[in-house]
Amino acid sequence: MTETSHHGPEEKPRPSDIRRWQQYLADEQAEAAVYRHLARKRTGEERAILLELAGAEGRHEEHWYRLLGEHANATRRPSLRNQVLGFLAKRFGSVFVLALAQRAEGRSPYFEDDDATRAMAADEQIHEEVVRGLATRGRNRLSGSFRAAVFGANDGLVSNLALVIGMSATGVGSGIVLAAGISGLLAGALSMGAGEYVSVRSQRELLRASRPTQITLTAAKQLDIDANELVLVYRARGMTQEAAEHRAAERMGVYDCDCDPSLSLQEPEEEENQQEHQAVGTGWGAALSSFCFFASGAIIPVLPYIFGMQGLAAAVVAAALVGLALLATGAVVGLLSGAPPVKRALRQLGIGYGAAAVTYVLGLLFGVTVA
Repeated sequence: MTETSHHGPEEKPRPSDIRRWQQYLADEQAEAAVYRHLARKRTGEERAILLELAGAEGRHEEHWYRLLGEHANATRRPSLRNQVLGFLAKRFGSVFVLALAQRAEGRSPYFEDDDATRAMAADEQIHEEVVRGLATRGRNRLSGSFRAAVFGANDGLVSNLALVIGMSATGVGSGIVLAAGISGLLAGALSMGAGEYVSVRSQRELLRASRPTQITLTAAKQLDIDANELVLVYRARGMTQEAAEHRAAERMGVYDCDCDPSLSLQEPEEEENQQEHQAVGTGWGAALSSFCFFASGAIIPVLPYIFGMQGLAAAVVAAALVGLALLATGAVVGLLSGAPPVKRALRQLGIGYGAAAVTYVLGLLFGVTVA
């Protein structure tokens, strides 16, 4: 059954209603275009899902066309949010765009508007979950290197700002502060890169050691079916007794067992293992990302001293530049994780400035007298 809005066909809509519906129509058209742009940059199932989402937005367009009638031809620009999404989708098509689209779907005004049908409001809720699933695939693909990049950039910003501010507070000359900042940049970037390489390599080795071998395929034929040790293998891997017996029967070629076929694993173990390794990332990729992003973060608090600034003015400019960078990285992390970007940005800023404040106070306490 098709739902209708509370406006009957004989009622004349108010100017405010017309403007609101025209805005909805423009936004639905823009959202459909975003999904089509994203679909062009993908293949297979992801492409098909994005095109289905575009089609659903098209059905919503038809609803507003019917309500607007002769007013449907008036042009109205999409909201700024949808304009930005469209720009990014055309040029990038990354998980970042999907994360933004996920948040946009979750903020649909249809829940509070009686002119939108309940089915349309429900669609928006489902669309948010669909986009969340697509964004999660992208997050899993970049999670290893992205984790290293984010940690590297924030560590570079916070640690070198704290170092520079602390050194500046002691009263030493700007040349010494600059030397300390450059040394902190190089030492920290090399340390972060090496640490990430060792960390990721160790994690991949642990996953590899935990991966089930294919010995069950070769040994199954020689096992005693009445004392089936193969069941223990699958129970040790976390399967229930019933599921383990079914899988063991499959491996031993007993296909006329009374087990429920639905107990078979839905995903091959090898594919599961590949997904785990994909999420962890590669050692060299994580190390390079960590090194580069630590260095890019650590250079920011040094910039005022590189350009000849001195004393308190240099420290204030360094803190301001780092503050802007912390706000940006926090907002990006929030968007990609589906969390409120402002809250994440302020949290990053508070952590960074807190560390800098502590080292500044310590620098004052242990200050030196310059001749």
